[in-house]
Amino acid sequence: MEAQGEPRLSIKQIEIGPMANYTYIVADRIERKAMLVDPAWDISALLAELDEEDLELSGALITHHHPDHIGGDFMGQHIEGLAELLSARPCKFYVHQADAPSYLQRHLGPSVADLLVAVADEATLEIGCVPVRVLHTPGHSPDSQCFLVGGNLVSGDTLFVGSCGRVDLPGSDPSALYYSLTEKLKTLPDDTVLLPGHNYGSELTSTIGKEKRFNPYMRFKSLDDYLRAMGY
Repeated sequence: MEAQGEPRLSIKQIEIGPMANYTYIVADRIERKAMLVDPAWDISALLAELDEEDLELSGALITHHHPDHIGGDFMGQHIEGLAELLSARPCKFYVHQADAPSYLQRHLGPSVADLLVAVADEATLEIGCVPVRVLHTPGHSPDSQCFLVGGNLVSGDTLFVGSCGRVDLPGSDPSALYYSLTEKLKTLPDDTVLLPGHNYGSELTSTIGKEKRFNPYMRFKSLDDYLRAMGY
């Protein structure tokens, strides 16, 4: 797909796994460096994509810690993810500081501590010479974060095309998600391209402007209205 923004930027959207996850390859096509967003399910296939494009893996951007996005044990099965990626090609991985310790304590173990980078809201990272702006968007999980690259928002499970992330999971906070949607994402330019964490509809992408007009979860005028609609 053609990414909106500077000409050196490319973003490849890959649907992967039985839960219709999206992994993204975000690359500086001049420097030939790339990061994977939420690498999970089939690490060898994702690495093959990088090799086919002659891209050097410089890191992994993590939207949140749920196993369908980073791998691990889930409902009696093991999902490939960060552990397998770091074993095959050690690289820095960027998680939000709100839940950074859990990545070592519950998911990966202390052996990769030197690869973990805990980032804060509004931090700026770089893929080659392409800047990536971090937006902390708690609600679906405490550590949920989105990545603004050029005019593109990689939104994880915070915002979907026509919907938003669940708030009935451990660590979810419906009030926090409301403010993430209305005070963070809704303020982005209307032409910002939305790149969600799952394929949950007929459209692969959208824009913030379109979601503001048609996504019901972006249209509530008050927190009370939003909470009633979410069953609280």
